[in-house]
Amino acid sequence: MNGEKNEKDVQRLVVKFGGSSLSDGAKISRAINSVIKKAKEGTQIVVVVSAMGKTTDFLIETTMQACGDAPSDEMLDDILAMGERTSARIFSAGLKSHGWKSVYLDPDDPNWPIITDDRFNDARPILNVCEENIRKVIEPMLEDGVIVVVPGFIGKTPDGRITTIGRGGSDITAFILAGALRADQVILVTDVEGIMTADPKIIKAAQRLNEISMDTLVGLADSGTKFIHKKALRYKSPDIDVKVISNSAGSLDSEGTIIRGSFPDEIIIDSYRKPVFAVTIAGEKASESFDTLVSVLEEIRKASVPLLGMSINYNSLILYLPMNRTDELLEALHAIVLKDERALALAVRKNLAFIRVKGVGLEETPGVISRITDALNSAKINIYGIFTITSSVELFVDLKDKDRAIQLIRKALKDDSQAG
Repeated sequence: MNGEKNEKDVQRLVVKFGGSSLSDGAKISRAINSVIKKAKEGTQIVVVVSAMGKTTDFLIETTMQACGDAPSDEMLDDILAMGERTSARIFSAGLKSHGWKSVYLDPDDPNWPIITDDRFNDARPILNVCEENIRKVIEPMLEDGVIVVVPGFIGKTPDGRITTIGRGGSDITAFILAGALRADQVILVTDVEGIMTADPKIIKAAQRLNEISMDTLVGLADSGTKFIHKKALRYKSPDIDVKVISNSAGSLDSEGTIIRGSFPDEIIIDSYRKPVFAVTIAGEKASESFDTLVSVLEEIRKASVPLLGMSINYNSLILYLPMNRTDELLEALHAIVLKDERALALAVRKNLAFIRVKGVGLEETPGVISRITDALNSAKINIYGIFTITSSVELFVDLKDKDRAIQLIRKALKDDSQAG
């Protein structure tokens, strides 16, 4: 293949069915019928399947109970892979029983495309090898009208040992396949109708979102929503949208939530283009004065100044703002202090730099904060504020130290990633 998309204007989809969508024969049958319905339109389809229902949990529990000593990670991967491999066999058999050409790929096959390193239980796909294999093995099948079924979550080392990709593994498989095949869309079929405005198990009035950006989705994942594991988001192509739908509809055309954009795999370090200042409003029980907080935010809104960060504790409120139209805003904030009996004084620190370190799952990386702070401390660079939010670390340093701070942070994080 020459790497160009098929000459015919044919839609190409990668459809991933989660374990809840395959938990019994009726659901598997509904999933198979939804694929057939779309295939009848001439759509080329790769199906990625998870293990049926709670099979993976059952295999883990059974293995641990059966083994006096805990099995090795390599041995456990070989066992856990059977869940997805069984799902793929059943799904492909169902397609064939309806008269469709179908092939299921298995890691024992010599043409298995998903090749990983040997970090068992949390293997990393070797992307360039995977993409070359996918185009060589799967693309000709699709153009021949074959529905290809691939067990998600599973990889194989270059020397033939079975691995598992870990959390979000089936989504990762789907995203890698879609990128290599230049698919038009990835469809994730789950037990909910899409990404919701809140957890429906907690908020009764939660509603489905029609669309969400990757940056916003990462923020939801940070807050505890594990709809798509953040590790999987690193593999999403910026050019391929993802649609999340419910398995209950039995149709790949059903409405759901569209995820657009992508999130960079690598760590990005940038800074706000303008100098920043920190305003501290101090006073006993300052955090309890909600009227003051509302008044402060209203003055910031009227000044049309973006709020870069905010910290509230028992006796202070700290605001980080760009240094434009400073005098008028500071006078307005001081007037609020004079009116509120719980606010005692206002302090200002000017000429700060706002630096952001951004990357998927960064806040979950052990020691990332200490690596940043240690690097700056060793150079005697003070940090005047630090936050972790939506897979980023945001900090404020003296403006004169900005460039040196960025270089030190980049070196500290680069050295660590190379060491790992």
